[in-house]
Amino acid sequence: MRHARAGYADSSDFDRPLAEAGAEDARAAGRWLADLGVSAEAALVSAAVRAARTYAALAAGAGWSLDASLDRALYHADDQSALDLIRLVDPEVRSLVVVGHNPTIATLAQLLDDGEGDPAALVAMAGGFTPASTAVFDLEVSWAELDYGGATLTAYHVGSR
Repeated sequence: MRHARAGYADSSDFDRPLAEAGAEDARAAGRWLADLGVSAEAALVSAAVRAARTYAALAAGAGWSLDASLDRALYHADDQSALDLIRLVDPEVRSLVVVGHNPTIATLAQLLDDGEGDPAALVAMAGGFTPASTAVFDLEVSWAELDYGGATLTAYHVGSR
């Protein structure tokens, strides 16, 4: 998931807050995930304020009580670094939520996709990864074995425009 729409901070980019409209978009994405029957066993979230607050709103919307693992490295990560962080997830975790930033999240989602998934989701994701956009993937390999082209896009939620 790409973090939801952010406001502006007087200090650093890292400290930018989540806009109220962004919080609602994240809650809506959470409700969408819950409607799909998606639950999370782990959450890897950028430690940036807007990403952490996006996850909190997402979890509230989905009805999850799962705490996120906030990772400062995900704030700076490119797609390869983000994939490396995902590969470190405990192999017992069956369902992972990742909340990060663009262009990393959009690029990673495009590169993970094997092209065999839901055609409507593929088209929607190709249309852009706006704030609060959320891609759902299935994979047959462990996190440690995940590579580009190694996941099937099953659903895509278009965030705010």
